[in-house]
Amino acid sequence: MTKLSVNINKIATLRNARGGKTPSVVDAAINCQKFGTDGITIHPRPDERHITREDVFEIKPIITTEYNIEGYPSEDFIKMVLEINPEQVTLVPDGPDVITSCAGWNTVKFQDYLKEIISIFKEKGIRTSVFVDPKIEMIEGAKKCGTDRIELYTEDYATNYLSNKEKAIAPYVEAAKKGARDISSRKAIAEMLLAEAREKSSSDEKGNTHQLDSLLEALAEEENFMVED
Repeated sequence: MTKLSVNINKIATLRNARGGKTPSVVDAAINCQKFGTDGITIHPRPDERHITREDVFEIKPIITTEYNIEGYPSEDFIKMVLEINPEQVTLVPDGPDVITSCAGWNTVKFQDYLKEIISIFKEKGIRTSVFVDPKIEMIEGAKKCGTDRIELYTEDYATNYLSNKEKAIAPYVEAAKKGARDISSRKAIAEMLLAEAREKSSSDEKGNTHQLDSLLEALAEEENFMVED
């Protein structure tokens, strides 16, 4: 199933340019959800050029869908995300001097580092996503890092679309196919575990069985693909 998470960073950019509280990022998040979005995405940066730390905390209480916080996993960012406890954190490789995202993670080179960071969030029950280029090697590397999802960097698509849209989209189609195969494998495993757990359950274990069912059904139904530029 395709789900839409709306990034409201640019609302914050406009507000900061004007000064004051207008337009309101909180109102934007409320309205996006009212209009049917499946989630709200923000990317707070250290210089607070758009989303501020205050915004991150003010948006949290009005989330009725999913809250996705993107950012480079600095010590301050990790601490903030753990305090907020959103549904998802998306890890991007942007350092503090980067104006906007310009590449995905090298999930082979930084595999050990990403594994360590991802484990911190998973211990708190926060779903993880890793920002990658649409390259099979990077997607396979992301899977080995233990991430739940991936987000594809789409600048090449946007740049090359007008000259040759078929060629521009081709790497993303292949990336999607790879992601879909991985999803199918994970669903099959989850469904098998769910069936086994139900078969072994006895009538006096209904409480524990219900919790296990909920956990495994969530895994079986999980999508782990996201595209954003």
